[in-house]
This record gives sequence, structure tokens and C-alpha cells, in this order.
Amino acid sequence: MQNLIDKLVSKRLLSKEEFVVLIEKRNADVAEYLFRQARQVREKNYGKDVYIRGLIELSNYCKNDCLYCGIRKSNAHVSRYRLDKASILDCCKRGHDLGFRTFVLQGGEDAYYNDKLMVDIISTIKKLYSDSAVTLSLGEKKKETYLAYYQAGADRYLLRHETANAEHYSLLHPKNMSSETRKKCLYDLKEIGFQVGSGFMVGSPYQTVEHLAEDLLFLSDLQPHMIGIGPFMSHHETPFADKKNGTMELTLYMLAILRIMLPGSLLPSTTALGSINDDGRVHGILAGANVVMPNLSPLDVREKYMIYDNKVSTGIEAAEYLDLLKEQMREIGYQVVVARGDFKPPVD
Repeated sequence: MQNLIDKLVSKRLLSKEEFVVLIEKRNADVAEYLFRQARQVREKNYGKDVYIRGLIELSNYCKNDCLYCGIRKSNAHVSRYRLDKASILDCCKRGHDLGFRTFVLQGGEDAYYNDKLMVDIISTIKKLYSDSAVTLSLGEKKKETYLAYYQAGADRYLLRHETANAEHYSLLHPKNMSSETRKKCLYDLKEIGFQVGSGFMVGSPYQTVEHLAEDLLFLSDLQPHMIGIGPFMSHHETPFADKKNGTMELTLYMLAILRIMLPGSLLPSTTALGSINDDGRVHGILAGANVVMPNLSPLDVREKYMIYDNKVSTGIEAAEYLDLLKEQMREIGYQVVVARGDFKPPVD
């Protein structure tokens, strides 16, 4: 198995069959070797720096009905909210004062935030905080909408492909959504000039090892600047309420493969990792991640953006506890830095 990992380090790609073997035949010793290689690649490209992003969850309204998501439109038990422009700007001010130099505006696909409003919000943030990046995660849009966001000053866009296999995608989403549309959006974003983020759930219902291998091959083709992955976490108000959660173990393993495969990528140690295990964030960094995204949303709405059960937004997951996060990173030999934290082309 070490020979496959060495080949991945050298070539930055394996065949689908080789990826399947690497995932299926993993064990503790193989994983530890993989993590060591991932840390070496990460430190060669980004040193010991950990970039922080301030997460602002601006709305839990969503027009979609994804089968795994707690804020799906048919969930009548969600207490819905929207942040207005003033509230979003207040979050940015608090974040900038704390040392955040990237703001991530994330929300469901909510028509309230039309192009005119979003362009106004984006351009105002950029005017007030010219040293900071704006990242958007607002779902599928028309290309002209993405272009308007970009021209207003948005720097990055996150849109997980969720699964690269079209049949598997259809099992996780309603009939009016398609893998083809999702992928087209990602290529549109790249063509416009965004730093683009994609990613997938690990351990989602009906997922196979072959699906995971296809995810890796798709990301190799897309060459995103950012990749967000996390374990599938069920929500009690969805059709997948009784489905088994993904595991931290496999998520970390996939994270390390991605670090080696795409050395210059920005890889978050995601909230889902912190939700599934108290030390999940730390393990993510030690598997090759270099980004964390503490929550900057107003305190009174954080528990309303419950896309899966037991999603944490307190402790080191909260922006108010940034000092705690910094200390935790220092304890494992890493440092939180005040920087935009842009993508870097891989070091050969």
C-alpha cells in the first residue's frame, strides 16, 4: 500500500482502480503513513500556517429539498431567518476586529438575496475591508449572476459537487436537481475567474468506494482552489434521519489523499469534523488541512442553521473563542495567521 501512496505523492494522481484499493485496503499503519506524507506536502506548500475564515450564515431559507439537509424547503419545523445588510456588515466588523481577513457568506438558495442586493453587500464589504477576501457559498446560480458577484468584488465561491456520480447524486437530491448542472456551475465559476471550492460528503447514504474514487478523479479534472469534505451527518427532520453517519476515520483518510493529490489546495478542517468528534478539527489539521472556519453569525441565529443534527457553533467553532483555537493549534505545532489565505500554486 505504501507504494500506491508514494506513487500518489510522485504523480498526484492514481487510476480509479488504484484509488479503490487505497481506500478499501486501508488500516491504521497505512493511514499513519498517508498522514505523514500529507503533512509533508502541506508544510512544503503552506508551512505551519492555519488560515481562518469568518463564517456568516446569512439565511436558512432554501428553495431546494435535498434529502440530507435539515434546512430543506419541506422541513416545516425550521425557525427561518434572514440577515439584512446591516447585520452582515456588523458580523464583518466584529470579524475584522478579531483578525479575520476572509468572510464567508453562506446560505440556502434564497431568492430574497437577488443580484442587486448581493452586489450591494459584496461591494460594501470590499469597500470597508479592502484587505479582506469575500467568499460566497450560495448555491447554483446563472452564469451572469456569478459574473455580477465577481465584478462586485467577490473573490471565491464554494459549491460542493456532493458526489461526482450522477446516479448517486439522484439518490440524494430531488428530481429537479442534477449532477450535470452542479458541475456546469463549477466550470462556469472557474471560467469567470473565481477561486473555486468544491467537495463531497464522506459516508453519505448509498455511497460506495467507487463513488469516492470518482470524486477524486472529478476533483483532479476540476483542479479547484479549495476542497471542503466532511462526514455525512443525519438530521432528524429529513428522509435520511435513520441513515448511519459517516466516520471521522474515513474523512481524515480522504482529506490526506486530497492534500497529496492537490498540494496547493486550501483544505478546511470542517465544522462537521468538529461536530462528530471534540478533537475533530485538530485531527483534520494533522491530516493535511490548513483552513478553519469559526462561526461569525449572530448568536441568536446560529442554532437555526442546523443542516445536520448536533452541528456545533460554540467553543473553538465560534469566532468569540479565537484565542482558544490559536492555543489549540499552537499545541500541535501550527499557528493561526492574520491573512487572506489565498490559494498558492503547488511547489514542485
